Amino acid sequence: MATYGRTLRRGLPRRSGGEPWPPADAAPAGLVEQPEPATATAAPAEGAVLPAAEAASTATPSTETMTTTAPPAERAAPAAGAETAPAPARAVRRGLPRVRGGEPWPAAGSLSTAGRSAETAAEDTQIEAGSAPAQPVGQPGPSAAAPSASETTRPAETPGRITAPVAADGLRRGLPRVPGGDPWPPETVIAVEPVAAVPVEPSAAVPATRTEVREEEALIPTDEQEAPPSSEPQPAPAASGDRRPHPATPASPAETVPEEPVPEEPAREAKPGVRKPAGPRSRTARLLVGAVGLLAVALTVVFFTRWFVTLGFMQDFLARYPGETPLPEGAQPGFPAWVQWQHFFNFFLIVLIIRSGLQVRREARPPGYWTPKWSRGDAGKISITLWFHQALDILWLLNGLVFVVLLFVTGHWVRLVPTTWEVFPNALSALIQYVSLDWPTENGWVNYNSLQMLAYFVTVFVAAPLAALSGARMSGLWPKTAAKLNRAYPVEWARAIHFPVMLYFVVFIIGHVALVFATGALRNLNHMYAGQDAVNWTGFWIFFVSLLLVAGAWLAARPVVLVPIAGLSGRVSSR
Repeated sequence: MATYGRTLRRGLPRRSGGEPWPPADAAPAGLVEQPEPATATAAPAEGAVLPAAEAASTATPSTETMTTTAPPAERAAPAAGAETAPAPARAVRRGLPRVRGGEPWPAAGSLSTAGRSAETAAEDTQIEAGSAPAQPVGQPGPSAAAPSASETTRPAETPGRITAPVAADGLRRGLPRVPGGDPWPPETVIAVEPVAAVPVEPSAAVPATRTEVREEEALIPTDEQEAPPSSEPQPAPAASGDRRPHPATPASPAETVPEEPVPEEPAREAKPGVRKPAGPRSRTARLLVGAVGLLAVALTVVFFTRWFVTLGFMQDFLARYPGETPLPEGAQPGFPAWVQWQHFFNFFLIVLIIRSGLQVRREARPPGYWTPKWSRGDAGKISITLWFHQALDILWLLNGLVFVVLLFVTGHWVRLVPTTWEVFPNALSALIQYVSLDWPTENGWVNYNSLQMLAYFVTVFVAAPLAALSGARMSGLWPKTAAKLNRAYPVEWARAIHFPVMLYFVVFIIGHVALVFATGALRNLNHMYAGQDAVNWTGFWIFFVSLLLVAGAWLAARPVVLVPIAGLSGRVSSR
């Protein structure tokens, strides 16, 4: 009857709740039947063939269980006929439980170093070489049974893996921590008294690519480093990927790497010339400071001018040039009805033109687009806001053209066009009187002072044509193919002129309205809106109604109102 020379090591069950595998009566892998040796230890018969794994098993330690290598004297083959004394049994160091809440594995007293035979080492060698142990005939292989949950969670074996050497002090050394490095732990590791583990903050964790061992890895047993024996039951193994040390796990100072300080991110320096947007409080403070500064400058100018006009030569200048020039003979006083209507239309249109022009400048995404009906495809497409601005410009130009024609036809031009060079010193005299708060006598029903005449002349005959020419150059009505004309009048010039002219109109309107109310509101409003030189409320109420019309048009200038009107002359689309 053949026997086997060593005990078969049994591992975990192949099925959940099953028996340990392989069965107790299974033969070791790769062995054949051998005649019973004459000695106590089984020896192969003459001519028997032994697998190479068994021959090398005595020199190859297992990577799954911590054992102590027998000394050379014990590994020597016994002499013929001599009985071999059994090897002294040493308890295998027990590690973590195989199931959560179970006992440390392997069970107490189940295995020892004496029970570890050459067959176990041969099987380990086959595993290290990447080959599975052979199964005896008639025994089901691993593929015949479904793997258990604990087996599926074990790390995959690496083919060609180097066997872990054993240090001189008996501590088994595992794989290197870096490719091409020395086995870990190093031979210089000295066992010391366990100390309390110091948890490492996640922010101070050392990267895994470093050669030094992290404290978390030193506290967690792996395949190459099993947990030290303990009489207390070990906690259940942590989930995969959890590398935090257990509070009760001791750490060795020799294996602890000091924490490295985390470099602080340098503070971002503010770029030169870039300012943060001011908040509401800072804007209000700036406005208040600006208003106070302007008031201080204005008071300074007023007091200086009042002192300046008291000088002798200034008294002579003001007497010679009182601030106005006489009109030519035949000039009619007052304001005809057409002047009153033209004044209202001009005021109505210029306010909406300024509003739409500013909206075009700051508009990022137009609410719609307008394409003329006579264009092919998308030629001439512009935003609905720009269409509204240009439509107002055309109406304003038509109103201005009618005003200029009637101005020269009726002879009313003498009220606006200077006829003598003395208008300039008189305009300076009127300016000095305004600044000193000793204003010149107002009689706009008959004649404007020289400063007013120059202001009206510049507005009608200089600013209005500049606004029209610069706007036409930037519009789609300008011929794009006229190379000589475009070189003579570049679009950059038009852009540089158009916006400053708009600012001039804003300043003129503010100053004009302020002087109308400051120099006799009721009388001045009667001159232009009621056509009479009287002091009553008629002109004021007409002016008030005109303000309501302008405000209503301002509010109505929205896409819901503009789109139907724009559709009368073109196609309106959202893109």
